[in-house]
Amino acid sequence: MPDGGGPIDGYLGVTRSLSGRLWRERPADAETVRRHQHALGLSEPLARALAARGIADGQGEVYLSPSLKTQFPDPSSFQDMDRAAEILVDALERRRPMAVFADYDVDGASSAAQLVRWFRAMGHELPIYVPDRITEGYGPSPAAFRHLQAEGAELVITVDCGAAAHDALACAGEIGLEVVVIDHHLMRGDEIPKVAALVNPNRPDCVSGQGHLAAAGVTFVLLAALNREARKRGLFGDRAEPDIRSMLDLAAMGAICDVTQLTGFNRALAAQGLKVMSGWRNPGLKALMDVAKSQGPASVFHVGFILGPRINAGGRIGRSDLGARLLSTDDPEEAASLAAELDALNASRKEVEKEVVEAAVRVIERESNQADAACLLVSQDDWHPGVIGIVAGRLRERYRKPVIVVGVDRAANVGKGSGRSQPGVNLGRAVQAAYDAGLLLAGGGHAMAAGLSVRPDTIPELREFLCARLKDEADVAAAEDALEIDALVTTRACDRALWSDFQRLAPFGPGNPEPVFAAASARVERPMALKGGHVRCTLTDGSGGRLKAVAWRVAETETGRRLLQEGGAVHVVGRLKPDDWRGREGVELEIEDVADPRQV
Repeated sequence: MPDGGGPIDGYLGVTRSLSGRLWRERPADAETVRRHQHALGLSEPLARALAARGIADGQGEVYLSPSLKTQFPDPSSFQDMDRAAEILVDALERRRPMAVFADYDVDGASSAAQLVRWFRAMGHELPIYVPDRITEGYGPSPAAFRHLQAEGAELVITVDCGAAAHDALACAGEIGLEVVVIDHHLMRGDEIPKVAALVNPNRPDCVSGQGHLAAAGVTFVLLAALNREARKRGLFGDRAEPDIRSMLDLAAMGAICDVTQLTGFNRALAAQGLKVMSGWRNPGLKALMDVAKSQGPASVFHVGFILGPRINAGGRIGRSDLGARLLSTDDPEEAASLAAELDALNASRKEVEKEVVEAAVRVIERESNQADAACLLVSQDDWHPGVIGIVAGRLRERYRKPVIVVGVDRAANVGKGSGRSQPGVNLGRAVQAAYDAGLLLAGGGHAMAAGLSVRPDTIPELREFLCARLKDEADVAAAEDALEIDALVTTRACDRALWSDFQRLAPFGPGNPEPVFAAASARVERPMALKGGHVRCTLTDGSGGRLKAVAWRVAETETGRRLLQEGGAVHVVGRLKPDDWRGREGVELEIEDVADPRQV
């Protein structure tokens, strides 16, 4: 492959693309590349991509063929995991009334569904409680715990929430409600709530080394611990041991939709989970695929863009428990009904999201200092709390800096906010600092995402605090905001074989970025503006190839305007996607960025 230049000069000489980014080759050690080539029989570009993802000599085979057998952690390495398994199996044997309390997103729903399915296999039906996003907010509350106890529950298992719910857990202790917490969110300092068991790889005293897992991954490890404990007690003498591998699809849902680091055990969990999912044996997932009119083997795309948004739609603008019910049902008719309801809610969610994005952009564009601010915090009355997280993500893509979107409820005198961050800027830590400083009613999260509640009159002070707190990190992140490229290709070389070769690195996500390819001095032919602000075109170059390409949501940007100008050479960077329309088995390039050779 041609040498595109180093990180100082910019790949293809691009130091400032039309989106304002530096291009650079993803760095890789040359000797490691050579060893991967010879040991694994890889092409040079693929060997380079493997080395660039930090895979050392001798680790390539495991990385390309991730397996649970070699990477499954010892459940006992998680603090309180054995204790949690003992408590839950005890409760099963004694037939104690239990309930699972889940967060309203995909990770919460897939975690809850795993537990429901395990207990069902053991002859016990486990009810699910999911708080309403608008009326109850995130996580357990004293009122919710009192309600569950009044309904007869003696033991509550919280999943994807609970570790920071100090008031609710204190209330549970006061009323005699036993609680087992299964979570993955960051915890404050050394404050460990007093509960029956708290399993969280991100609690300060956990030595599992699995802090990158989603709650669904932690729950899957719990299933292994439950099987081990039940086996120890001889509970499988007259019944089959629950096949936890059949629930790998649910673990993969949480890992991918919660945008976790797909490395180590978590990568194996996602890879093997997608294989299980491809059988479409879960009635809920199959029903969602049917209603979305999609098909084929499961991929990160299916999970992230077809299944996940529909499951989340219930918690965003509908009934919060729809997703968990869908993933845990074994009734195809019920699954079809729930899937249809979620599909309709997702369509409504898109309309609400579009309105809020447009309004937020108008607010931001009125701010004279937005270009220099380390963090954008935008608020307005009555923005739907169910879409503000998605809107924050859209705005982060547009402005390439941390964004917090707050919807204000004047009647309740509270603003509910959700934020998404830029790589290198720890938004969750800054939000926690704002809470500690007394600027928030509630707040928390992780490096790339956070949620908060704030009094409306405190918003200006909060904005100032976060901008000051994040300035140094944001400055460094902005300087390093480079688009890293795996290989330079011609339009002729962009074919199904190239795509298939690089698919050996899948599944892609944080920690394992999808391969990025560059095409130099390509001409844009037959550009077409599509509904939604997308642009479709054909790219050609001196190789004689013709490559179909599409750029999403760019019509109002410099990139979109340039693509709509037919002719003239441009450098293009993007990701290859399969194009199976009418059985053609081709590829198309999803354009990430464009540079004008005359302006680099």
